[in-house]
Amino acid sequence: MTKALLSIRNRLDGLGVMLSGLCMIHCLASLLLVSLLGLGGEVLLSPVIHRVGLVLAILVGAVTIGIGVRRHGQRGPLVIGACGIALMACAVVVKHGPIEAALTIAGVALVATAHIRNLRASS
Repeated sequence: MTKALLSIRNRLDGLGVMLSGLCMIHCLASLLLVSLLGLGGEVLLSPVIHRVGLVLAILVGAVTIGIGVRRHGQRGPLVIGACGIALMACAVVVKHGPIEAALTIAGVALVATAHIRNLRASS
């Protein structure tokens, strides 16, 4: 793999970690603002946000982790990322609330872990 392509893949892995973190912050902030203060439920809990986040996670994860696995041969990041995506997909279909938040947070934590392991394996 050329140095330029490796740099792009590394940046996309970094983007995956950042998106996972933003998703986690969104989930926690949504629970806090809606549960405690009753603010922003129609915007923060919109199903569109969750669906777009899931699509982004699938796209970024498939590209970066897929390329990484082909390069370094370790399947661990792929398995961890797939489990995270599965949890996030489950969160999209359950009712809004603590279960959805727990599934999403666990899913994005796994996806972020997969991206980090992918970066480390490629170094």
